Amino acid sequence: MKLQTRILSLAVLSTLPLMAAAQDEATALDQVLVTATRTPIALQDSISPAQVIDRAEIERSQAPSLQDLLRGRAGINLNNSGGLGKQSSLFLRGTNSAHTLVLVDGVRINTGDLGLAMLQDLPLAQIERVEIVRGPQSSLYGADAIGGVIQIFTRRNAGQFAPHLQLGAGSNGLREASGGFGGSGERGWFGTDIAYQHTDGINACRGNPITFAGCGADEPDRDGYRNLSMSLRGGYALGDAWHVEGTALRAEGENHYDGYYNYSETLQQVLGGKVRYTPGARFNLTVSAGRADNESQNYNGSTWLGAAQTHRDTASVQADIGVAEGQLLSAGVDWSQENLDGSSAGYGVDSRDNTGVFVQYQGRFGAHHLQANVRNDDNEQFGNHTTGSLGWGMELDGGFRLNASYGSAFKAPTFSDLYDPWSGVPTLDPETSRSANLGIAQQGDGWRWGLDVYETRIDDLITYDATTFMMSQVEKARIRGAELTGAITVAGVDISAQLSHTDPRNRTDGSAQFDNWLARRAQNTARLDIDRRFGDFRAGITANGAGKRYDDAANTVRLGGYGTVDLRLEYAISRDWSVLGRVSNLFDRDYETVAWYNQPGREYRLSVRYQPN
Repeated sequence: MKLQTRILSLAVLSTLPLMAAAQDEATALDQVLVTATRTPIALQDSISPAQVIDRAEIERSQAPSLQDLLRGRAGINLNNSGGLGKQSSLFLRGTNSAHTLVLVDGVRINTGDLGLAMLQDLPLAQIERVEIVRGPQSSLYGADAIGGVIQIFTRRNAGQFAPHLQLGAGSNGLREASGGFGGSGERGWFGTDIAYQHTDGINACRGNPITFAGCGADEPDRDGYRNLSMSLRGGYALGDAWHVEGTALRAEGENHYDGYYNYSETLQQVLGGKVRYTPGARFNLTVSAGRADNESQNYNGSTWLGAAQTHRDTASVQADIGVAEGQLLSAGVDWSQENLDGSSAGYGVDSRDNTGVFVQYQGRFGAHHLQANVRNDDNEQFGNHTTGSLGWGMELDGGFRLNASYGSAFKAPTFSDLYDPWSGVPTLDPETSRSANLGIAQQGDGWRWGLDVYETRIDDLITYDATTFMMSQVEKARIRGAELTGAITVAGVDISAQLSHTDPRNRTDGSAQFDNWLARRAQNTARLDIDRRFGDFRAGITANGAGKRYDDAANTVRLGGYGTVDLRLEYAISRDWSVLGRVSNLFDRDYETVAWYNQPGREYRLSVRYQPN
């Protein structure tokens, strides 16, 4: 596995010189990014390292899930507990899985009890684009954004009314279907989609009932998963200055596991609405509100064992003022309330609210870019926390750009951290961090590359102690890393390469775990995507690799590195109809990203798509 990971890393590195040598053979890519500043900017103007995955890339990848789409991308370590639909944890830049704020159409979806986003229940069929911003963003978004922010935008509709449909089947009893329609007119747009995904699954866990390792059970059966999702969205311009829009996403699931809890019924629902007032080119006022619901009913066979229900209500007011040419001032107020209504856990505290006030300045002075943010959050349970960030960018000759930034962030302990009856510790303090980033990038006509190096120091990092079975607080953690990315189109071949190194360490003096790796983070990850169109055919390959990691804080349970290769083929039968085929894990590699939890071997997937062009 170590050799495979090194070979993939070398393959990624070998593609990067091409990106500076074929300036005349590709076209420029100018994508828009919203998440890094809460205002629309060009992706290449972002001071924070960022990435955009649009609908075209989602469809080209033929990824079966959001986790598969994100795996191996810059700064991302992704762990999965047993295949499609099973619990997945995302570690961004080596921080905890609850340190990445996840938004759906601007609505926070991290759960109040665990602090995680249930990524496995967000179907790709409902997603238009994904924005990934790496590095601390608490000065814009408040708590939960120590590692960064991932924002998911549900599908949008432009142009004349048009339907779309896709049907597919594959290994392990996979069957899936999705479809929808929508369009836009002179003043408004609308759309709706429905998607269904069902798999018989694999044996998710090979646990030991004697030592309670893994899931604590030995149940060699298939653990299936089903997801039914629906979405509605629409917007309308009431006049030249007023615009309203609303979105709704609902995903219902059924999931089978191994262990004490071996079946659950889940619900994830996100509702959002927005009113925007733009009387002129230099002023914009946006008022938005949303609600995110996460619910699960848990069983052992047919015996009900309990429920978990978390709800988060949010509201925001933001004003953007162009104070001069190239100078933008933004100010706003965010409010949120977390509730564990109906949870059977019996937590001592089951509700709290937070109010945040922020100011941001963006300025352009010739070749120089400046971004400065400051924010204060008043948490009902933990009081006031002030965070800030400062970023600077400079454009140089030859398409080069330098970026430097520094920012602070914080996170309040989750309800589960504090009050879980088995592992909670009510005396936990909020986590705080300081991060610095230095980057250099170059972009030409259809090619780009970038290198970012960073360091994050976290005080009072909250972790789970497998020896005491309780939550604990690491006094200090230090994370250093580097990310090398690039993309190019040369001779009709689209190449994208991403290579990440993360060194996440416990740096608590006097601790028995001093200088240990933080659990479940691989130091090295790499991803290489290559696509080529041949007339009516399109072929592609994705190679993913990750080095070793440790499953526990004591660094006694080692998980080996791995490398996988996925192949895909698409054939346009006609202008509107296509046939798609994919082979995942082509060489049938055995590997784990969480100890005792299996990953699928070689899988096949075939589908047909109808999409008017």
